[in-house]
Amino acid sequence: MKAKLILENGLIFEGKGFGHLEDTVGEVVFNTAMTGYGEILTDPSYYGEIVVMTYPLIGNYGINFDDYESKKCHLKALVVKERCEIPNNFRCELDIDTYLKNQKVIGIEGIDTRALTKIIRENGSMKGYIALSEVAENEIKEKLKGFCNKDAIKKVSVNEIITVSNGNGHHIGIWDFGVKENIVREFAARGHKVTKLPYDITAKEVEKLGLDLLFLSNGPGDPKDLSSVITNIKGLVGKIPIGGICLGHQLLALTFDGSTEKLKYGHRGGNHPVKDMEENKIYITSQNHGYHVDIVPKDMAITHVNLNDNTVEGMRHKNLPIYSVQFHPEACPGPKENTYIFDKFIELIA
Repeated sequence: MKAKLILENGLIFEGKGFGHLEDTVGEVVFNTAMTGYGEILTDPSYYGEIVVMTYPLIGNYGINFDDYESKKCHLKALVVKERCEIPNNFRCELDIDTYLKNQKVIGIEGIDTRALTKIIRENGSMKGYIALSEVAENEIKEKLKGFCNKDAIKKVSVNEIITVSNGNGHHIGIWDFGVKENIVREFAARGHKVTKLPYDITAKEVEKLGLDLLFLSNGPGDPKDLSSVITNIKGLVGKIPIGGICLGHQLLALTFDGSTEKLKYGHRGGNHPVKDMEENKIYITSQNHGYHVDIVPKDMAITHVNLNDNTVEGMRHKNLPIYSVQFHPEACPGPKENTYIFDKFIELIA
């Protein structure tokens, strides 16, 4: 079935729909990873987004349940140049078309994704509407205008306190704003007890848990929309070691009166070079964020810098056991050379 991707600026890309055939609207972003589409589809940080894959062939090794980063697909849509209809891999459990049908998410193929990516790079991220039939211009404008992602973390967080790993080590509480499962796996693999905390938990409730480390997870949306969360983080500063990744990193910046802003088109992919200032080494990182810390709090020291655009990729409090990074050391997808960061999180306890 024919499908159109209509951008907020009026440009139209024509292709063919697959997966769950239903019109949708979301923010159009691109990801430069060559593999890992299964993890991208299930990453809660992509909630509300239409993801464009720049690598031309998607779906050739199918979908494997063990690669899931959450229990469901969080994208509004997947955009690809070419979809592989007959995947071939010993781990394949179903093809990408069947997966998207099951998840009620539309895909669109046959689009020049690299040309689309150039437009996003030049104009910035923008809203998009995927239509399967002719739609009046005023209706498209209303759909685009009405799209809002402010309540995203309410949709991806757990609803109650849940212990997901019963290790004999430290007790780590993950404040769940849409945490990826590989973050949980990394802490659990080190023998620690891991408990997920809902997004709306209060500082007093966190204190009662007797945690050794409070970890602020990744997640979708603008960190400035989470004023109540920031207030509760402030109530825990100095009482417990705190770590964070991605959205958690941004929330810590706002907690200490730093500032965040939206990037023109974000960082999404598995090939971003970052320098660790503490180790004096350069690593290739996995990234997925549309916002960044533009003003570092005076109480924080920069620990990591993005070598593509010099944005802040990590910071450490000068006096308190608080440490965070913007990139994704848990990878999945992406290079796995940054898992040492989890050892640094654990060192905060000591």
